[in-house]
Amino acid sequence: MFTVKSLRQASVLQSLAVRRCISTTTARKSDALFNHRDTPYNNPKIPFEFDEANKKRADEIISRYPPQYKKAAVIPLLDLGQRQNKGWTSISVMNYVAKLLEMPPMRVYEVATFYTMFNREPIGANFVQVCTTTPCMLRGSTEILNTVCSHLGGIKPGETTKDGKFTVMEVECQGACSNAPMMVVGDDFYEDLTEESTKKVLDAFSKGTKPKPGPQSGRLTSENSAGMTALTSKPYGPGDFCAPEFK
Repeated sequence: MFTVKSLRQASVLQSLAVRRCISTTTARKSDALFNHRDTPYNNPKIPFEFDEANKKRADEIISRYPPQYKKAAVIPLLDLGQRQNKGWTSISVMNYVAKLLEMPPMRVYEVATFYTMFNREPIGANFVQVCTTTPCMLRGSTEILNTVCSHLGGIKPGETTKDGKFTVMEVECQGACSNAPMMVVGDDFYEDLTEESTKKVLDAFSKGTKPKPGPQSGRLTSENSAGMTALTSKPYGPGDFCAPEFK
């Protein structure tokens, strides 16, 4: 008959008989963990450095920070490099910024791959970003996105036209909800879009001209489409708060 004591002893002996193996891996620097596949158009052998104008701009940006914290300039310098590199951030751009700021390259890779504002692949001459977040979606952004894609030859979001003029992306909120639906081309907002006005904007860029940014409906900014409903008269109360030009 087994007793509690004998069972405990058997359990201890069994545990001692089992050999526990602890596996280890070789310590590696963080740079080795970034998986970049070289391509003919994106590899570290392709030289990159700021032109003279951007070098001055970079020095001015870096001077805003204490010397020991100059790495805080990594985002604006990556943006500067992307603009010089025809709208996308190559491995050479990232390595150059890392060297300029005396940062481990991996720290720069982490920033460039985290923020969607940095394009990791070449883009067209006109970068079209169509917002499809809820406020825009409720006012027809799905139709606007479909119009953009079909008008540019049937491409899909994430693709570039064969002539290299346009790249289309479906993006999240651009912060112009009261002027929905909208899209961004380059750095400019085109708001209050309809299918027809969207085509006109794209046609203008296709011809090499830049249409006027902002609302395409005729309103100036984001005022109520029905006209002003508040602040239409002189405010009441003690004192006169109206600016001289409104008296």
